[in-house]
Amino acid sequence: MTSDQSLWLDDLPRPIALYVVFADTVSEWSGKIFSWLVIPLMLGLVYEVVSRYAFSAPTLWAYDMTYMLYGALFMLLTGYTLRRGGHIRTDFVYRLWPAKWQGIVDALLYVVFFLPAVAVLLWVSMEYTIDSWEKLERAAVTAWMPPIYPLKTVVPVSAVLLLIQGLAELVRAIYAARTGKWP
Repeated sequence: MTSDQSLWLDDLPRPIALYVVFADTVSEWSGKIFSWLVIPLMLGLVYEVVSRYAFSAPTLWAYDMTYMLYGALFMLLTGYTLRRGGHIRTDFVYRLWPAKWQGIVDALLYVVFFLPAVAVLLWVSMEYTIDSWEKLERAAVTAWMPPIYPLKTVVPVSAVLLLIQGLAELVRAIYAARTGKWP
């Protein structure tokens, strides 16, 4: 925790401040850990290209492995991306507003759109994931037919990570709405 972070956190009730620190820590660590998925993704792609074009021997597994790893990488880093402010935002008007109004709008949008959407994603994906694990579902896209239930597990895990960070961002937006400055 930086000194700037502790200054604004001191203004919050202790349980809320602890939650924000917890959420930020989870997002930072999950982002650092899951970003390593890019290594097997890259290695699989390189192996497939060399195998296919240098030896005329394409693999059965490379297509499935790469879409699963890329999908997992994309989904598992959503909370980290939210923490880092990396999601797309069309702010040509928003950036001109004072921090207080930005906070009000952000808080409202988190409550009305973001949190309900992520909650529904979590709920629905849990049902699909449980069903997939019960069936030990396999992907029928290629002849390799790899197990798909681990990939389906990524969706509710990602929703939880995104929900954890989204609540911390809601706290930041409320703080900006109340104080007129972003933490």
